[in-house]
Amino acid sequence: GRHMPTEALDKNTSKMVQTQEGIFKFHQYQVVGRHMPTEQEPNPTVYRMKVWAPDAIRAKSKFWYFLRKLRRVKKANGQIVSVNEIFEKRPTTVKNFGIWVRYQSRTGYHNMYKEYRDTTLNGAVSQLYQEMSARHRVRYPCIQIIKTATVAPKDCKRANTQQFHDSKIKFPKTFNLIRPSAPERKSIYKAKRPTVCMI
Repeated sequence: GRHMPTEALDKNTSKMVQTQEGIFKFHQYQVVGRHMPTEQEPNPTVYRMKVWAPDAIRAKSKFWYFLRKLRRVKKANGQIVSVNEIFEKRPTTVKNFGIWVRYQSRTGYHNMYKEYRDTTLNGAVSQLYQEMSARHRVRYPCIQIIKTATVAPKDCKRANTQQFHDSKIKFPKTFNLIRPSAPERKSIYKAKRPTVCMI
């Protein structure tokens, strides 16, 4: 088959990355950090964590928040090794995403599993934050994403996701603007209001 030149591929990739950067409020970051080297421990354990945040600064803050709870490492005695943003490999293909969440409500802590259909994981996470704030009144700092996964259609559990797994699925065309057959038949004003709903 025909292959695109390397320059064209690089341009398309950069455009795709810029598009992904602009349309999502939450971005996925990979933050790597460790405890500061000491005489007792010159080679401390390196910890890697994937977090969602609006920018890299908030991602590092979230990293220290969780690391402080899980290990005896805090920002004062630790250091960040690297911060990288993770982009979707195929941002034009629709996928099923499963997200395991732990969140704090007014009464306590709860675990939850959610499923979303989206082209990117960042889009699915954005849906998650919007739904949690709408249905459960949960604020952004009270949500902890434990795990994410791309779910195969046969493994999906939620009916809202399963209803789209149909090879013959159809959607009604709710808006159909009737246009004149020729330019001379075009008019600005109509004697009768046109019907645009074609259900």
